[in-house]
Amino acid sequence: MTDETCQWRGWRAATESALYGSDGFYLRPEGPAGHFRTSVHASPLFAAAVARLLARVAEELGTDEVDLVDVGAGRGELLTGVLAAAPAGLRVRAHAVERAARPAGLDPRISWAERLPAGVRGVLFANEWLDNVPVDVAEADGSGTPRYVEVAPDGTERLGAPVAGADARWLARWWPLREPGERAEIGLPRDEAWARAVGSLSAGLAVAVDYAHTAGARPPFGTLTGFRAGREVPPVPDGRCDITSHVALDACAAAGAHVAAGAAGPATGRESASASAGAPAAGAAEPVTGTERGPELVTQREALRRLGIAGVRPPLGMARTDPAGYVRALAAAGEAAELTARGGLGDFTWLLQPVPGEGYCPP
Repeated sequence: MTDETCQWRGWRAATESALYGSDGFYLRPEGPAGHFRTSVHASPLFAAAVARLLARVAEELGTDEVDLVDVGAGRGELLTGVLAAAPAGLRVRAHAVERAARPAGLDPRISWAERLPAGVRGVLFANEWLDNVPVDVAEADGSGTPRYVEVAPDGTERLGAPVAGADARWLARWWPLREPGERAEIGLPRDEAWARAVGSLSAGLAVAVDYAHTAGARPPFGTLTGFRAGREVPPVPDGRCDITSHVALDACAAAGAHVAAGAAGPATGRESASASAGAPAAGAAEPVTGTERGPELVTQREALRRLGIAGVRPPLGMARTDPAGYVRALAAAGEAAELTARGGLGDFTWLLQPVPGEGYCPP
C-alpha cells in the first residue's frame, strides 16, 4: 500500500464517515443493539431508574410536565422504557435525538429529530453518546512532539502533522503527552458537543453516561478500539464496526459548566447534535470539581444506588411466604447486579450537570 493508492485521513474524519456516512455503522438496520449490550438493553431497571430521576427533577422544577431528551437514542429503547415506568400523573415530553431514521412502530408520544430541541425543562440524558463523537488521535513522536495519527481505510496508521491550534491547547490542558509513543484522543469535539447539549436546557439536569477517565489517570496509549457483533475488534474505519474511545468527562464537565453558568434563560435556536459542528472556547474552560450545585462525576454503581437500584438479594424466608414474589425479586436483583457490577456496567461514569434557570435552583 502506498500514499498514492490509499486515502489517509485523521481519525476524526475517518470515524465520522465510518459511523455516520451514507453506509455508516450507526445507520444500519440492526442498530447498536445488534452489536453490543448497553445498560438500556441489559434490564428495564435502568429505564425505571431514569424515570425516577426524571420525577425528582420535575419535583425540583415544581411541575408535573417535564421534558426528557435522549441524545444518541438508538432505536428509542430508553425513552420507550421511561414512558412505561413513569409514575402516574407525570406528563413526559419525550424527545429522541438521533441521526438514524425513526423506527417503525415507535410510540407516537416520542418526537424524533437529528437536532436538539431548545428551551428544554427537565432531563437531557446521553447514554454512551459521547464515546461515539468522533475525535482525532495524537501520538508523541520520537522527539516528544504530539502529531496527528492518520489512518487508511484498512486501519493502517502513520504519523501526520504536528498537533496545533485549539487541539494542541486541549492536549496541553487535559491530556499532555510526555513520552515518545504515548497517545491520546483529542476530546475537544466532545467538549463542544456536550456544551451544546447542556446549552439546550433552560433548566434541569444534563446527564452523560460513558466509560471515562479523568486527569491524573489517563491511559498512556489511549483507548481507541472497535466493536462488532458483541466482540472487541481492531478499529477499522470501513463502516463494519463501531469505533469508540473512552471519554475525558472531566473536560466535558468543565465545558458544560461554562455554558450552564450563563443559562439564565431559555436557549434560542436549534443546535445540531452532530459532532462535526464547532463551538468556540469550550476546550479552554477551567476544570470543575463536584460542588453542591456544580457538576458531579460518580460511578454508575453509585448513581443507581441513589435511585434505588442496589442488587440486594431478597430474604430467603420470602421463598416460603411468597414464592412467586421471591422469584421476581431474585431476577430483579440479578439484573441490578449486572447494572452495578465492578469490572462491568457499574464502572461507567455518570456526569451529573445541573442547569439552573427560570427560577430553578437545584438542591
